[in-house]
Amino acid sequence: MNTVRRLTPLDRIIDQGQRALETVFGNPPAARPNPAAGLPEVELDDSERRHAAGLMRINHVGEVCAQALYLGQAAVARSEETREHLLHAAQEETDHLAWCADRLRELDSRPSVFNPLWYAGSYAIGTAAGLRGDGWNLGFVVETERQVEAHIDEHLDHLPPADSRSRAILEVMKADEARHADNAEAAGARVLPFPIPWVMAMASKVMKAVAYRV
Repeated sequence: MNTVRRLTPLDRIIDQGQRALETVFGNPPAARPNPAAGLPEVELDDSERRHAAGLMRINHVGEVCAQALYLGQAAVARSEETREHLLHAAQEETDHLAWCADRLRELDSRPSVFNPLWYAGSYAIGTAAGLRGDGWNLGFVVETERQVEAHIDEHLDHLPPADSRSRAILEVMKADEARHADNAEAAGARVLPFPIPWVMAMASKVMKAVAYRV
């Protein structure tokens, strides 16, 4: 009879370390096709290309942070159901990470040089959130995803009008983020008290200002 091998604490540490290295330094593959596949590449002038690259670098950093947050939260989740919910969402965020990386290469740009720092800080925040219990853990997911939805909307408004490839990626990302938030609410998320959402928003502003340039 086949049995499912349960991961030991050491197995989980090794797995988390491998995921961190792949996210920050590697090129994890997407499980779904790139939404921009098949769309024509249009000519952007230097200013438009730099601006589009800056916006997509912010989104790439956001996906690096999402990976770290979800994995940190999953590492300390109290129920297997919550852990599986977080890991499933993390897999879809891996798709976003790969798509943003693809688009940065197409725009002759690169990810943020501070990705190791973004990852480490986000993992610590995710772990701290998870230690409060699964309701707060899921509440953190909801607030994170709602804020990500808002900044994707902003980017959709500010992308160069001709950049249909970046736009296609962001539209699918936005739909995924909304679904992650809805699923977390349905699973019993608690509403985060003030000033946590405000602090999260301020930290996001700093990240976006830095990541747009480097």
